[in-house]
Amino acid sequence: MKNMNPEMIRTELQNLTKSNLEKAQDMLFAIINKLPKEYRELIESSFKYKRVPKEYMLSSILFAISTSIGLTFFVEALGYRNYANLYFTIIGSRGDAKTEAMKIATKPIKVMDDDFYNDHLNDLKLTNDEEDAPKRKQVLVQNASIEAAHKIHADNPNSIGVAIDEIFALVEKMGNPNSRDGNAWRIFLLEGYTNGHIDISRKTTESFRINDSYPTLLGGLQHQFIPKLLANGNLESGFIDRQLFTPKLTNNSKLLKGSPDPEILDNYANSIKRILEYKLESEKPEEAIKQFKIKITDEANERLFEYVQELINRQVMAKPIIKEYMSKMQISIHKLCINVFMMNHASTSRFREHSLGIEDVELAIELNEFYLMNFRIVLEHSIKSNSSEPTVESIIELAKKNNASQKAVVEVTGLNKGTVSRHWNKPKS
Repeated sequence: MKNMNPEMIRTELQNLTKSNLEKAQDMLFAIINKLPKEYRELIESSFKYKRVPKEYMLSSILFAISTSIGLTFFVEALGYRNYANLYFTIIGSRGDAKTEAMKIATKPIKVMDDDFYNDHLNDLKLTNDEEDAPKRKQVLVQNASIEAAHKIHADNPNSIGVAIDEIFALVEKMGNPNSRDGNAWRIFLLEGYTNGHIDISRKTTESFRINDSYPTLLGGLQHQFIPKLLANGNLESGFIDRQLFTPKLTNNSKLLKGSPDPEILDNYANSIKRILEYKLESEKPEEAIKQFKIKITDEANERLFEYVQELINRQVMAKPIIKEYMSKMQISIHKLCINVFMMNHASTSRFREHSLGIEDVELAIELNEFYLMNFRIVLEHSIKSNSSEPTVESIIELAKKNNASQKAVVEVTGLNKGTVSRHWNKPKS
């Protein structure tokens, strides 16, 4: 603290006494202040008029940006090629406006999907042979089976965005070793995160291959399901490490008459459309160049190098679950850099005329650290939830004190009869 002035020391001491929730709130406000106007204003107006938590809007917007970019843009840094696809889970209670955040942010994509669907219906009318039926262009996928998700991605290889109001059903499938769909979803999302190839071979239906996958994910989760999210192999598989979690940090209890300024909604929608249109241009058969490498300034490249090295150093000292999460942060920082770069230049669409600069990297780092702090909050919640749940032994002890039978314990708790019997007859140590 030798070179710190009294104000800096005071701030540092205040940070030491803050909870992770308070730290995450500070990080959130700092990030929002640095966003381009069209995103910042949408977050603030949605919070003011629709009482949508700011952090929910931030993650939903990043999902929309990530989905709209697709494989069209990439960065090469530290010996790797990285794309922009990200996975988000928004955590809260019923009525916390999780779904509303998702609807607002993805509306421009939905509008484009509506046009794609109408075009597809018109094309079908002109097609007599079912085998020659045209492929349907689609970006957002909702409530689809894994077979449908595979097929939609095969027909739209540049990107698909999987948006699910309640993600728990999918997580439960993935945690069930007897669920073929759950295992297929897990493989799809694990491979898709690093844009690996996905080869689908089936005996009864069409087989196909996605050479470079690009799924994005956005789902809502009720907070009481957090412990189950971290159970049943999801943590061990690496699926959790790929998630950018968003617990509830802000709250607006003041009801306000009126609605968001239409210009704010239009400005946001136009920014998403510009990114989507660039992607659609690259998908045209006559377009020779399908992907574009984002140039990086020397200063930005050096800062990225320093930060990843810092993550590696911190990872060595971190506790097990955080250690694995930090490993994926070394990938997510590159993905966030692309998303920030595209957001910063969406107002002009001049993506290929600019380089990824130091300001892009610094904001991406802030976002990466923000989601790490959110993950810490999620872990804290999980630990508290687990510690508050009664053990089988404590339930049986209480039952015996009240002269209840084993049958009553089974009926009330839903526990397996053999489990109750084994613990019931177990001698006290």
